[in-house]
Amino acid sequence: MASNVYDVVIIGAGPSGIFAALELSKTPGLRIAILEKGRDIDNRHCPIREGSPECRHCKPCAILNGWGGAGAFSDGKLPLSPAVGGHLADILGEGQAVQLIEEVDALYCTFGAPDTVHGTYTDEIELLEKRAALAGLRFISVPIRHMGTERCVEIMRRMRDLLLERGVTLRVATPVAEILTSNGTVVGVRTAGGDMLTAEAVIVAPGREGASWLEATAHQLGLTLARNPVDLGVRVEIPASVMEPITDLVYESKFIYYSKAFDDKIRTFCMCPYGEVSTEFAGDVMTVNGHSFADHKTGNTNFALLVSKNFTEPFDDPIAYGKSIARLANLLSGGIMVQRLGDLESGRRSTHERLARSIVTPTLPSAVPGDLNLVLPYRYVADILEMLYALDEISPGVASRHTLLYGVEVKFYSNRLKLTRELETEVENLFACGDGAGVTRGLIQASAAGIVAARAILKRLHH
Repeated sequence: MASNVYDVVIIGAGPSGIFAALELSKTPGLRIAILEKGRDIDNRHCPIREGSPECRHCKPCAILNGWGGAGAFSDGKLPLSPAVGGHLADILGEGQAVQLIEEVDALYCTFGAPDTVHGTYTDEIELLEKRAALAGLRFISVPIRHMGTERCVEIMRRMRDLLLERGVTLRVATPVAEILTSNGTVVGVRTAGGDMLTAEAVIVAPGREGASWLEATAHQLGLTLARNPVDLGVRVEIPASVMEPITDLVYESKFIYYSKAFDDKIRTFCMCPYGEVSTEFAGDVMTVNGHSFADHKTGNTNFALLVSKNFTEPFDDPIAYGKSIARLANLLSGGIMVQRLGDLESGRRSTHERLARSIVTPTLPSAVPGDLNLVLPYRYVADILEMLYALDEISPGVASRHTLLYGVEVKFYSNRLKLTRELETEVENLFACGDGAGVTRGLIQASAAGIVAARAILKRLHH
């Protein structure tokens, strides 16, 4: 069919796929198709986000899949430095990565991202770095633009509308079953519905949720993969006033700590000032996350504390390990577990009565009081406690007995494909970018990676 003949097919409508399409569609007449297994942005409805008391296990999950990817319902943080959020600086060099991030940031602004940038370097930030060092913490300061969850959705919608105006074909609810090759060169894709789409080039950008699909596809195509670590830990919730001296200064505070007991790396991640604790699904397991809105604020701040672990022989499946811990938490609580720090340290489970006496009101009402000591290995608990007390030295109140810990939070970083500087795989004209390819870990670098792949394809098509 003529309608199934394209110059470029993009698999995945997350930030990487969207920004690749934005770059490609600047060229008039280029035939571009985006295939997305989830729904369009206007039809992505999560029962929990709309007031349901429990998850209905929608397939695919509307939080993680659909136009805009998982980033559409994130709180929309754009770290404006290659120091965090991915490996683009390693692949492209520091200078080119910085230039791309600036370009992507400007594009987000044209679609409605706010003008305010948090965390530009000041004397106060320098003082915070020194205080952190005295507590055994390394503070990483990067400027951040915060869009907010509700604004992020609107920005993704505007990008979709522009691409449709430019003639880009969008096929939602269209999972891809197979990438087609001939003599080491990509020739198209086959959808789960049996449609064959031919293309001169294919961009694989399935996002983190599509990592297992991409891994299976890589094995089918004989592509080289390298394991990334798994980050496992808890989400911490405290009164917003405890962190205000830091969040008012930098908004997103990133601290790294190496534990005395095990020399493990622990880091803060996804700081959500005045935010809400939320849930998400990774396949068949529920994990915890957090959001901050642009116009709606709570009295709490939440952030993740994650322990990074690499595995060696004979074990070689960090994603399965992380899922097994999350599955245990689901088994014991029916979903997400919450515990007061004082109860964790005392070796007793939290109860509804004990939570009612806490000065911190949970923002995730569906979380079930329990005992994280029954879920997390001792090594993780010891690491997290050390990190909390180190943070308490620079922000008193973090290690209060009333502090709430939600479990578990797991970040499944995808296996990293072997790629060229242009993000081309070992199959000619097959490109991979974004979180699902193990290249990036967030909105800004995922978007930039899409542009890298698109520009490489444009050079070849023009030739």
